[in-house]
Amino acid sequence: MAIALVVWLGLAFAFWSQAAAWLQLQFEQSAVIGWAVTVWPLTYIATHLAWILLVLLFLPLVLVTAVLIIGIFSMPAMVAHVAERSYPQLERRQGGTFAGSVWNSVAALAWLALLVLLSLPLWLFPPLWPLLPIVLYGYLNQRVFRYDALAEHATAWEMKTLFQRDRGDLFLLGVALAFVGMIPLLGFFAPVFGGLAFIHYCLARLGQLRAEPVAIQ
Repeated sequence: MAIALVVWLGLAFAFWSQAAAWLQLQFEQSAVIGWAVTVWPLTYIATHLAWILLVLLFLPLVLVTAVLIIGIFSMPAMVAHVAERSYPQLERRQGGTFAGSVWNSVAALAWLALLVLLSLPLWLFPPLWPLLPIVLYGYLNQRVFRYDALAEHATAWEMKTLFQRDRGDLFLLGVALAFVGMIPLLGFFAPVFGGLAFIHYCLARLGQLRAEPVAIQ
């Protein structure tokens, strides 16, 4: 989280004014924004819309970056620590790789960007504003953390099976952690909580899968 925060603070310091000016220019060329400028109190909001948007985007960008950093670089050490203390009986079958983790994170980010673009019309409805970031961030959580939680211990078949069986529970866990991420101060540690939560859940479910008498492994 500290690294992600420093990265985005540095980018904001270097490019905030340019980004705000470019966004404001795009907004001013929009017919909708042009109409809003003539209506009070929308006039004040419209003239500062670029700054408002950048402020609203800052925290989600920090959280997304932190999730990717933890997923790629920190999860192996976290998995080793949790597995040694709580799941020492689980055999390590190493169905995942570092390259697979990187690819999974890149794919998760690409899907997130696509989902954001597809959901843009929904952002026009105020009741959905609080829900859309939670759902999208929940998707990113489960997509990144589930692979890294199982990469060291599960085979490729076991990972695929658990991802299919527990798709709903994994998504709900991701959404719950997204709520935590929006809480001031506590949200700073949300990606770490998320990694640990997914490790415990996934390793426990892996143990249950291997205990099934008809499991094909």
